[in-house]
Amino acid sequence: MTILRQPTRAGVRDAAAKIAAVLPPSPLFVHEINGVAMGLKAESLQPMGAFKLRGAWHRLTALDEAARARGVVAFSSGNHAQGVAWAARRLGMAATIVMPHDAPRVKREATLQMGAEVVGYDRATESREAIAARLAEARGATLVPSFDDPWVIEGQGSAAIEAAAQMAAAGLPSPSRLVVPCGGGGLAAGCALALPDAAVTVVEPEGWDDMRRSLEAGWIEPVGDAPPPTACDALQTTRVSPLTFDVLSRRGAGGVAVSEAEIAAAQVWAAERLRLVVEPGGAVALAALLAGKVAAEAGTLAILSGGNVDLAAYAGAIGR
Repeated sequence: MTILRQPTRAGVRDAAAKIAAVLPPSPLFVHEINGVAMGLKAESLQPMGAFKLRGAWHRLTALDEAARARGVVAFSSGNHAQGVAWAARRLGMAATIVMPHDAPRVKREATLQMGAEVVGYDRATESREAIAARLAEARGATLVPSFDDPWVIEGQGSAAIEAAAQMAAAGLPSPSRLVVPCGGGGLAAGCALALPDAAVTVVEPEGWDDMRRSLEAGWIEPVGDAPPPTACDALQTTRVSPLTFDVLSRRGAGGVAVSEAEIAAAQVWAAERLRLVVEPGGAVALAALLAGKVAAEAGTLAILSGGNVDLAAYAGAIGR
């Protein structure tokens, strides 16, 4: 895919204005971790349960009328799928989503309920990117990747614009440390652009920490063969994109990995302390703070990126 522009901080601010025109800010919880008050941005409480509607809205509203009439194609295990479906329905556009057969039922059903067409694929043997590209070409539709797109990156960064204003209103210091879940890096890159003075730490599940390894190596490192099972379906990206890697690399971002047990413990903590349902992938930034893998310090902003859970799996995690 040819990228004709790069994501910018000005683009993030434009996206934030677009989002503010259609949605109220998602809540920011102020809570102490290890004795330090910090901001916890609850993107899990977005209308479709995750931050992904931000990038989808910024991307789809950037299309001209002719492109909107031809519709969009996206690929996702669920949250980007719902974000694109939400934005497309609001704009009266057709949306087709390529989703793995093992995507959480709640995410697949929500995507269908918002009027999108779902095309299934086998995560282990087929390429979602290739399937989506073929569909988009055949239909003349616009391909909307989940993170490898400048408008999508800018849209995701609008969460940090909101959070900075909310932290100031709550009497907290300006964000100086951003802790953010990372799959392909769209949210992390967008928020890094939004907060140019904040240190950035991306958080991934153990065995899927390719962004961390890429940032340490100075070039893109794929996940590799036979990564371990993870409950974080939203973070199972096998290779990050040059766009997101470049933004985070230039910002000097670092990364940490968290275990499945630490992720489940963060889900329990969010339920008990914040009364929030947070999905595994949405809880990894919180997990890193609770486990001490990222030091708690004044000015910390952590993103709770999604809350779309399979109820049986969630009950099992909470029960443990």
